Amino acid sequence: MLVLSSPSGAGKTTIARRILDEDEGIAPSISHTTRAKRKGETNGKDYHFVGKDTFSQMRDAGDFLEWAVVFDNYYGTTRAPVEQALAQGRDVLFDVDWQGAAALRDAAGEDVVSVFVLPPSAGALEDRLKTRAQDSEDVVARRMRGASNEIQHWVEYDYVLVNFDVDKSVEAVRAILAAERLRRARFTGLKGFVQSLLAQL
Repeated sequence: MLVLSSPSGAGKTTIARRILDEDEGIAPSISHTTRAKRKGETNGKDYHFVGKDTFSQMRDAGDFLEWAVVFDNYYGTTRAPVEQALAQGRDVLFDVDWQGAAALRDAAGEDVVSVFVLPPSAGALEDRLKTRAQDSEDVVARRMRGASNEIQHWVEYDYVLVNFDVDKSVEAVRAILAAERLRRARFTGLKGFVQSLLAQL
């Protein structure tokens, strides 16, 4: 379970999309959210867009592996698709905030590998938020204030990268993914392979 977090506008969603496009061994975790759909977003691909009543019913039924409130909107990861992908031997990528990351660590422990993405500067973060032209000036200002709280949680993550260049950041995350897949505890069938190898010697 690969978790990417960052303050809004630092680039985690761009990095996540690139990783998903380039690696067939990892599946996206598509969150449910109560926020409005942005221009260019597709229901069922970027998010599952639902009303607060539907979200509350799903939460109360225990459908979510994790959920959180971010800028007055609800976000949650449904349990069933994640468990299905893991059972098929695929990794799962999560694009969540620090609250979601903490909930996933509580639920899955060592199965979670977390990466925090930092912007190169506060100015660059504000420029990115304004350039994407998806939010009003008030929302941009609010997201900048929220970035301070988000960034303070960087110490809770396994890896931290500064997104100076998106191509290099994608390569860094791919390297993390490759290394974590080679950990002894995650190497499916390794014990049997080694025993078979020893038997041939």
